[in-house]
Amino acid sequence: MKPIRRFITALSWERRPIFRAEPMARLLIDTLYSYRAQSKYLLHEFVIMPEHIHLLITPALGVTIERVMQLIKGGYSYRLGKELGSRTEIWQRSFTDHRIRDEGDFLRHRQYIRENPMRRRLAETPQAYPYCSAFPGFDLDEFPSAAKAVVSGADLRHA
Repeated sequence: MKPIRRFITALSWERRPIFRAEPMARLLIDTLYSYRAQSKYLLHEFVIMPEHIHLLITPALGVTIERVMQLIKGGYSYRLGKELGSRTEIWQRSFTDHRIRDEGDFLRHRQYIRENPMRRRLAETPQAYPYCSAFPGFDLDEFPSAAKAVVSGADLRHA
Protein backbone atom coordinates (compact mmCIF):
# COMPACT_ATOMS: atom_id res chain seq x y z
CA MET A 1 0.00 0.00 0.00
CA LYS A 2 1.37 3.38 -1.05
CA PRO A 3 1.51 6.13 1.62
CA ILE A 4 -0.82 9.05 0.91
CA ARG A 5 0.48 12.60 1.11
CA ARG A 6 -1.88 15.10 2.77
CA PHE A 7 -2.30 18.85 2.98
CA ILE A 8 -3.77 19.72 6.38
CA THR A 9 -5.12 22.98 7.80
CA ALA A 10 -5.97 23.35 11.50
CA LEU A 11 -7.37 26.51 13.10
CA SER A 12 -6.86 27.91 16.55
CA TRP A 13 -9.89 28.20 18.83
CA GLU A 14 -12.07 31.09 17.59
CA ARG A 15 -9.20 31.98 15.23
CA ARG A 16 -7.31 33.65 18.07
CA PRO A 17 -3.74 34.63 17.02
CA ILE A 18 -2.13 32.49 19.71
CA PHE A 19 0.77 31.34 17.53
CA ARG A 20 1.91 34.94 17.07
CA ALA A 21 3.76 34.59 20.38
CA GLU A 22 7.17 33.04 19.81
CA PRO A 23 7.02 30.52 22.69
CA MET A 24 3.69 29.20 21.37
CA ALA A 25 4.98 28.83 17.80
CA ARG A 26 8.31 27.28 18.85
CA LEU A 27 6.54 24.72 21.03
CA LEU A 28 4.34 23.75 18.08
CA ILE A 29 7.39 23.29 15.85
CA ASP A 30 8.99 21.15 18.55
CA THR A 31 5.80 19.09 18.82
CA LEU A 32 5.73 18.55 15.04
CA TYR A 33 9.32 17.35 15.07
CA SER A 34 8.88 15.12 18.12
CA TYR A 35 6.15 13.05 16.43
CA ARG A 36 8.14 13.03 13.20
CA ALA A 37 11.07 11.59 15.18
CA GLN A 38 8.72 8.87 16.44
CA SER A 39 8.03 7.98 12.77
CA LYS A 40 4.33 8.87 12.98
CA TYR A 41 4.58 10.77 9.68
CA LEU A 42 6.92 12.33 7.16
CA LEU A 43 7.02 16.10 7.36
CA HIS A 44 7.46 17.73 3.94
CA GLU A 45 6.43 21.35 4.64
CA PHE A 46 4.72 23.44 7.32
CA VAL A 47 3.80 26.98 8.19
CA ILE A 48 2.54 28.26 11.52
CA MET A 49 0.45 31.36 10.99
CA PRO A 50 -0.88 33.44 13.90
CA GLU A 51 -4.25 31.60 13.97
CA HIS A 52 -3.77 28.44 11.89
CA ILE A 53 -1.28 25.90 10.60
CA HIS A 54 -0.75 24.22 7.24
CA LEU A 55 1.07 20.91 6.98
CA LEU A 56 2.19 18.83 4.03
CA ILE A 57 2.70 15.38 5.52
CA THR A 58 2.61 11.68 4.77
CA PRO A 59 1.22 9.58 7.64
CA ALA A 60 3.18 6.40 8.37
CA LEU A 61 1.64 3.17 7.18
CA GLY A 62 -0.99 2.08 9.66
CA VAL A 63 -1.39 5.58 11.11
CA THR A 64 -4.57 7.43 10.12
CA ILE A 65 -4.62 11.14 9.42
CA GLU A 66 -7.06 11.47 12.32
CA ARG A 67 -4.49 9.88 14.64
CA VAL A 68 -1.74 12.15 13.32
CA MET A 69 -3.82 15.23 14.04
CA GLN A 70 -4.84 13.90 17.45
CA LEU A 71 -1.15 13.51 18.28
CA ILE A 72 -0.19 16.96 17.01
CA LYS A 73 -3.10 18.92 18.47
CA GLY A 74 -3.46 16.90 21.67
CA GLY A 75 0.28 16.64 22.19
CA TYR A 76 0.69 20.37 21.72
CA SER A 77 -2.15 21.20 24.12
CA TYR A 78 -0.73 18.84 26.75
CA ARG A 79 2.79 20.26 26.42
CA LEU A 80 1.47 23.82 26.49
CA GLY A 81 -0.17 23.16 29.85
CA LYS A 82 2.79 21.29 31.26
CA GLU A 83 5.66 23.45 29.97
CA LEU A 84 4.12 26.92 29.71
CA GLY A 85 1.34 26.63 32.30
CA SER A 86 -1.45 27.49 29.87
CA ARG A 87 -4.91 26.00 30.37
CA THR A 88 -6.64 27.84 27.54
CA GLU A 89 -8.50 26.16 24.66
CA ILE A 90 -6.12 25.99 21.69
CA TRP A 91 -7.72 24.28 18.69
CA GLN A 92 -10.94 24.23 16.72
CA ARG A 93 -12.39 20.73 16.94
CA SER A 94 -11.80 19.68 13.34
CA PHE A 95 -9.25 20.11 10.57
CA THR A 96 -9.28 20.31 6.79
CA ASP A 97 -7.69 17.45 4.89
CA HIS A 98 -6.79 17.41 1.20
CA ARG A 99 -5.37 14.25 -0.36
CA ILE A 100 -2.47 15.14 -2.66
CA ARG A 101 -3.32 13.67 -6.07
CA ASP A 102 -0.05 13.98 -7.97
CA GLU A 103 3.28 15.79 -8.09
CA GLY A 104 1.77 18.97 -9.52
CA ASP A 105 -0.74 19.08 -6.68
CA PHE A 106 2.10 18.49 -4.22
CA LEU A 107 4.11 21.39 -5.65
CA ARG A 108 1.08 23.76 -5.68
CA HIS A 109 0.41 23.08 -1.99
CA ARG A 110 4.11 23.42 -1.17
CA GLN A 111 4.11 26.84 -2.85
CA TYR A 112 0.90 27.83 -1.05
CA ILE A 113 2.47 26.98 2.32
CA ARG A 114 5.63 28.92 1.56
CA GLU A 115 3.81 32.00 0.25
CA ASN A 116 1.26 32.19 3.08
CA PRO A 117 3.38 34.50 5.29
CA MET A 118 4.04 36.82 2.33
CA ARG A 119 0.33 37.04 1.44
CA ARG A 120 -0.36 38.11 5.03
CA ARG A 121 2.59 40.54 4.98
CA LEU A 122 4.34 38.73 7.84
CA ALA A 123 7.54 38.38 5.81
CA GLU A 124 8.99 39.59 2.52
CA THR A 125 10.23 36.12 1.52
CA PRO A 126 9.33 32.61 2.66
CA GLN A 127 12.85 32.19 4.02
CA ALA A 128 12.42 35.24 6.26
CA TYR A 129 9.46 33.82 8.21
CA PRO A 130 10.82 31.85 11.20
CA TYR A 131 7.77 29.60 11.60
CA CYS A 132 7.84 28.19 8.07
CA SER A 133 9.73 25.20 6.73
CA ALA A 134 11.27 27.52 4.12
CA PHE A 135 13.23 29.21 6.93
CA PRO A 136 16.85 27.96 6.83
CA GLY A 137 17.77 25.08 9.08
CA PHE A 138 14.62 22.97 9.16
CA ASP A 139 15.14 19.30 8.35
CA LEU A 140 12.37 18.00 6.10
CA ASP A 141 11.56 14.62 4.67
CA GLU A 142 12.26 13.86 1.05
CA PHE A 143 9.81 14.79 -1.63
CA PRO A 144 8.60 12.28 -4.17
CA SER A 145 11.22 11.75 -6.86
CA ALA A 146 8.85 12.80 -9.67
CA ALA A 147 8.22 16.14 -7.93
CA LYS A 148 11.96 16.72 -7.77
CA ALA A 149 12.22 16.17 -11.51
CA VAL A 150 9.49 18.75 -12.16
CA VAL A 151 11.65 21.50 -10.67
CA SER A 152 14.78 20.38 -12.53
CA GLY A 153 16.73 19.05 -9.60
CA ALA A 154 16.43 22.13 -7.39
CA ASP A 155 16.80 21.53 -3.67
CA LEU A 156 13.15 21.72 -2.63
CA ARG A 157 13.85 21.73 1.06
CA HIS A 158 15.64 25.03 1.04
CA ALA A 159 14.50 26.68 -2.20
